[in-house]
Amino acid sequence: MRDLVLTLFVLGSVPMMVYRPFIGLLFWMWIGFMNPHRLTWGFAYSFPFVQISAIATILGWFVSKEPKRIPINVATVLWLTFTVWVTLTTVFALNPDEAWFEWQRFIKIQIMVYVMLALLINRERINQSVIVIAASICFYGVKGGLFTLATGGQHMVLGPRNSFIGGNTEIAFAIVVTLPLLWYLRGIAERRWIRMALAGVFGLCLLSVIGSYSRGAILATTAMLGFLWMRSRGKIVTGIVGMIALVVGLELMPDKWFDRMSTIGGELDRSEQGRINAWWFAYHLAADRPLMGGGFGAFNPDLFLRYAPDPEFFRDAHSIFFEILGEQGYVGLLLYLCMGLAIIIAGWKIERRTRGLPELQWASQLARMCQVSLVGYVVGGLFLGLAYFDLPYAVAALILATGEVVRRHPLVVSAAPKASRPGAYPRGGLAEVIRPDGGIP
Repeated sequence: MRDLVLTLFVLGSVPMMVYRPFIGLLFWMWIGFMNPHRLTWGFAYSFPFVQISAIATILGWFVSKEPKRIPINVATVLWLTFTVWVTLTTVFALNPDEAWFEWQRFIKIQIMVYVMLALLINRERINQSVIVIAASICFYGVKGGLFTLATGGQHMVLGPRNSFIGGNTEIAFAIVVTLPLLWYLRGIAERRWIRMALAGVFGLCLLSVIGSYSRGAILATTAMLGFLWMRSRGKIVTGIVGMIALVVGLELMPDKWFDRMSTIGGELDRSEQGRINAWWFAYHLAADRPLMGGGFGAFNPDLFLRYAPDPEFFRDAHSIFFEILGEQGYVGLLLYLCMGLAIIIAGWKIERRTRGLPELQWASQLARMCQVSLVGYVVGGLFLGLAYFDLPYAVAALILATGEVVRRHPLVVSAAPKASRPGAYPRGGLAEVIRPDGGIP
C-alpha cells in the first residue's frame, strides 16, 4: 500500500512540477533528503523518484518564465570551478568505472543545487525550502528520539537503508546539520504553540543524536550547540532546551553507551586506527598525485595496497577533508576550502547589510543559523566521509540565495553607493517586480 500511495502521489504531481518548477524543487528536496521510498518494501523502494522530480523541475524551469541565472559572486565562481575540477579529475581517475558512477551522482546534485539558486528568488520560497529540508531530516530525528526514549537507548538510531543517511553516524550527522534550520523556523514562527512544538522537536532530535552512539556526531553536536548558543538571540531558551535534552538523554543511556563515549580522546580502538590509516592513505596518494588525486572511488582495497601504511586494513575516508585530498588532490582541497570560506563570508555580508533593517532580520537570522549548520558539518566532517553529501550544498545555496534577495531589496539598494547598485530589472525596473515587503512575485 505504501508503494502505491507514494507512486501515485509523486507521479500524479509531475504535471504540477512542470507547470510550477519551484514545486518540483520542493519535491526533489523532500525525496532526496527524506528518502520516503526507502520506507516502502515493494517496487517503490528502488523507483527513481528523485530523477523524475529533477527532470520535471528542470524541464519546467526551461519552458517557464522563471529566472535563468544564478548569482555570480566569489562563492559561486569557486563552486563552479570546483565542479569543473572534479570533472577533470574523474577523467584521470585511478578507478574509472566507479569514478564515473560517483561523478554522475555528484553532478546531478550540483545541477539541482544550481537550479535551487535560480529559483529561490524571494523570502517565501526560501522559507518554504527551509521547512521542507528541516521536516525531511527531522522526521528521523523525532522518530529516533522517541525510539531512544522507548528503548532506554539500548539500540542505535539508524536512518533509511541504502541512502546517504542510512548509518547511525550519517543520520546523526544530518540531524546536527539540520537543527539550526529548525531553530530558525522556531524563531520566525508567530504562534506560541508552534514555537513550543518546534522546541520539542529540537529536543527529540538531540536525543536521537545521542541514541545514534556516534562519537563524531556527539562532538559535532557539542560544537554546533555552542555556536548556536553564541549566534542565537534567545540564548536562555536555547540553553534550557539543549540542557534538558542532554540531561534526559544522558540519564536514559545504558552503560554500554558511556563505555563507547569514554574512548573519545583515549587509547585508539580498532575503528580509530582504521581512520588514521585511511588518512595516511589519502596523504600518500595526494603526495604521489598532488594535482589530480585519485579521482572518485580512490578509497578502495586495491589502491590501499599501494598507499596505505597498513595495506590490509581498508577503511573509507572518514573525513571530508581527507576524502577531498585523496580523491581531488591538493588543488581540489584548496578549491573546496576556499568555497566554504566564501560561503561563510557571504553569510557575514548578509548580517552587515541587514543591520538596522527590521524588514530583513529574517535574512540575518537565517544566515546565522546556516553558518551554525556549516560549523556542525565541518566538525562532524572531521570524522565522516560525506564530502559530496547534498545537504550542506543545499544549506550553502540557502545562504547565497538569501544574499541575493537581500542585495536586491529596495532598502539595501537605496543605501548602497550608486556604482555598486545592481542593474535594473527588465520591463519597468526593480519597483515593478519587488513588493514593498521585499518579496519577488
